[in-house]
Amino acid sequence: MSRAFVNEDQAAAQADQPVERRVSDQPNYVTASGLRQLQERVAELNALRSELHAQGDRADKQRLAETERDLRYFTARVQSAQVVPAATSSRQVQIGSWVRFLDEQGQEQRVQLVGEDEADAGRGLINWGSPLGRALLGAGQGDEVMWRRPAGDQMIEVVVIESES
Repeated sequence: MSRAFVNEDQAAAQADQPVERRVSDQPNYVTASGLRQLQERVAELNALRSELHAQGDRADKQRLAETERDLRYFTARVQSAQVVPAATSSRQVQIGSWVRFLDEQGQEQRVQLVGEDEADAGRGLINWGSPLGRALLGAGQGDEVMWRRPAGDQMIEVVVIESES
């Protein structure tokens, strides 16, 4: 058999494998809630993997491969998680703090700084390592900070800092 056929077979087999999820280089700081969410996700994936293995040859091989990939990712995230103490200060923005700020147009927004895996911008949960999170982290009430955004830098003013609730 020609080497060309061997390489094509290997390439076809690799094409069935899902792309690994990239693990961030930033420290994996999480809130206590974020750690619980990660642990729940690992438990769900373990249950799904067991269910797929129980199906034997009838199991969806692609779904099994994706489940295994996600299980590797979330297990690594649980193992590297560094739980931060609950935010208790209303003087300085911490991971876990809820922050209300005004943008240059006078629009008020409310966000909570959280770990990378628990971020959900639609719910106001912002990754502490994102441009907005980094701008707010350590700021105090009344501080103006520069939010470095791809759409252009913007000065924002911290109006209220609330502890985790």
